[in-house]
Amino acid sequence: MHSPSWEETYNQLVAAGLIVQSSAVGKLEKLQSVLPLIEAAHSSGVRLLDAGTVDELLAISPKEPVSQAESSNRNSQTTLPRPEHSSPHGRILAPIRTTESLPPSPRSSSGFNSSDFPMDASEVESDVEIHFDITGNSSTEGKLSDIQSCFRSRLAQIRSMMISNGVLPRRPISNSEAWQNRKRYNKKEFEFTIVGLASDVRWTQNGWMRFVLEDESTQITCMLKPPSDASPLHPSLDGLMNDEIVGVSGSFSSGERDPIMWANDIHKPPLVQHSKSQAGEHSAVSAAFLSDVHFGSKTFLGPQWEKMIDWFKNDPLARTVKYFVLSGDGVDGVGIYPGQERHLTITDLFNQYGELARMLEEVPDWVDVVMLPGNHDAVRPAEPQPALDPEIQQDYSNTTFVGNPCDFSLHGVRVLSYHGKSIDDFVATLRSVTYSKPEMAMRAMLERRHLAPTWGGKTPLSPEPEDRLVIPVIPDIFVTGHVHGHFVGDHKGTLMVHSSTWQDQTDFQRMLGFQPKPCILTVVNLHTFATESISFI
Repeated sequence: MHSPSWEETYNQLVAAGLIVQSSAVGKLEKLQSVLPLIEAAHSSGVRLLDAGTVDELLAISPKEPVSQAESSNRNSQTTLPRPEHSSPHGRILAPIRTTESLPPSPRSSSGFNSSDFPMDASEVESDVEIHFDITGNSSTEGKLSDIQSCFRSRLAQIRSMMISNGVLPRRPISNSEAWQNRKRYNKKEFEFTIVGLASDVRWTQNGWMRFVLEDESTQITCMLKPPSDASPLHPSLDGLMNDEIVGVSGSFSSGERDPIMWANDIHKPPLVQHSKSQAGEHSAVSAAFLSDVHFGSKTFLGPQWEKMIDWFKNDPLARTVKYFVLSGDGVDGVGIYPGQERHLTITDLFNQYGELARMLEEVPDWVDVVMLPGNHDAVRPAEPQPALDPEIQQDYSNTTFVGNPCDFSLHGVRVLSYHGKSIDDFVATLRSVTYSKPEMAMRAMLERRHLAPTWGGKTPLSPEPEDRLVIPVIPDIFVTGHVHGHFVGDHKGTLMVHSSTWQDQTDFQRMLGFQPKPCILTVVNLHTFATESISFI
């Protein structure tokens, strides 16, 4: 078979939404068909083709040419080759762990300290109190007035926190008042403070941070020089999120037509050391946390799930677990990304949820499940997200369906559970946050008193007239998922749990060199706050 002309090849790639760099032309001209490469690019979210990207996509694409019809019906999931077989000029990829190589035998006892987990869950009645859930409470019409109201609500809520908790050096004035008196406020002895939404953040060549601060009245351009003793987490080094609320103290420059505010300091919302509320001695049960099950995907780890069910039924620690919190992406979904069908064992969305319900039926009846949606679930993508549809819920028993995020209490212990899609925005913006350390994003959310500050970023947001992604009350336990890591630790008195996934490494994760941490169940006692992380790998 002769290769098609370059013009035909190029037109196919452009029609598929791909951008071709000159370095890739030579490799692409040699292909008999670019359909497998297009399929691999769509499934991996790749749009720009250079020489290196072409090599990587060819490694995960089918070896034989396929027609468009065959491409859409292909069931087998391709994976990138192991690093030792990769091109010496390609990037080093994380190794994949095959399901077959994982031990199927039951796990031995957890070996926990019984004094840290003192009570049998079957002896205690459920006590779940919902403080906030958007389900049935969404009132936005998507109008410009709703967006404006959402931002005014955010500013009002967080500014009130800052004033009442004394984190500002003086009472703030409005931006318009500061601007009207700019000639007075152009000396250091006349420092003033304003509070607003940060945006348009950039760094100058000499290392200063330039940003815009906006309140209800107007915008003011600010410049901040990093302090000589600044920590890596200082805003002038770590960065600011677009649309996060901060206070700024400083004075105006003099002798300019459009003076700039020279910032002396940036003030964050209050986050003092938190004192946890404990469940009483007579309700000293535990909660188990998991996220991103992704049932229906070919990379769902079935044998490990069976091991966990066996653990629930037989391990003494499991007898203390009263609540099982699933923080989003219970199923892999359908049509979430182009070419997803190749990666699914169940291609019908309702069948995915039905089978997940059947699997959760195996959890012992003393355990109550709390289930949130995520970005792979069958709800609107815009956050806050409502609970799953009642038609889906009817297949489940012993399950409380809530929205994402959800603020609730278990025997008086305040839990904030959020799937965590905005971690993508924190990774893209703050220098301290990486996918390998999702706890840094969680810490940043608490420090900003907001789960998803950035409008128009990677996280779709619903412009509710009252911004319900503000964190008005510091939780005792803060839980996220989404990026398939695992972490348990404390930040200023709040126990942070980044829940593990039940999905093995995907093709896209291998392309990024990211190794997930699957099959780890986190158990927290609600009275002692002792934690155990049980691995089923």
